[in-house]
Formats: sequence, structure tokens, C-alpha cells
Amino acid sequence: MNALGINLPGLLTQLISFTILVVVLYKFLYGPITSMLDQRAERIKDSLEAADRARQDAASSAEAVEQEMANARQEGQRLIAEAQEAARRAAEQIEERSRQQAEEMIARAESEIGQQRDAAIEELRREFSGMAVMAAERVVERELDASKHQELIDAVLEEGLSSSRN
Repeated sequence: MNALGINLPGLLTQLISFTILVVVLYKFLYGPITSMLDQRAERIKDSLEAADRARQDAASSAEAVEQEMANARQEGQRLIAEAQEAARRAAEQIEERSRQQAEEMIARAESEIGQQRDAAIEELRREFSGMAVMAAERVVERELDASKHQELIDAVLEEGLSSSRN
């Protein structure tokens, strides 16, 4: 092989050195670099999956928040309607109580007026009968017995009152 210009011991030394170099590079350089690249690719893949999950979670959270807001609006409208109805009923109750109190006050006032009118008529009757007796005493110039003539005076007063009412 010397004729070809190949030195066999040098070639073998170079082949052994190259093989050792390839083994050392594969073991210490290629293996760690490929495992580091695989780990990085896995981390990137996990990050992308986490980002997709976060995006989906955000979308579903936004939908849930929108649904909750719609529910809150409906609940608010229902509460407002209930409050308005309660206020209307309370106003009606207050109005009815006021009307009843006014009617009671009117009835009491009418009753008191009737009692006062009756008392005034009775007072007037007593005074008139007393005056009639006094007038009769002066006319006759003697004292009349008030108890005997009270019935006569009451009858005359009744006639006078009944004729004045008609």
C-alpha cells in the first residue's frame, strides 16, 4: 500500500483516533445536546399547551362572567319589580287606613255633634220651661207648681219643636 501512498500504520492510527473522537463527541457532546434540545422542545410544547389551556379557561371564564352578569341583571330587575309592588301595596294600605281613620273621625264628630245638639235642646227646653213658669207666675201672680205643670210644658215644647222641624 506504500505504492499507493498509503501508510498503513498511520491510517490505522488515524482511524482509531477518529473513532475515539466520534465516540467521545457522541457521548459527551451529541448526547447532552440532543437531550437538552429534547427537553427544550418538551418545555416549549408544555408552554404552548398551557397557553392554549389558559386561553380556553379565559374564554370560558369570560362566558361565565357574562352569564353571571346577565343573571345578576335579571335578579336586579326582579328585585326592583318586587320592591315597586311592595311600595304600591304599602301605599294602598296606608291610603285605606287613612280613609278608615277619616271615616271614623267623621262618625265620631257627627255623634258628638248630635250629642251636643241634643244636650243644647235639652238645656234650651229646661230654660224655656223655667221661663214659661216664671212668665205664668207673673201673669197669674201666684206661684205654680212646676212638677204638676212640667208635663204640660214638655208637651207644648214637643209641639213647637216638631212644627219647627217640618
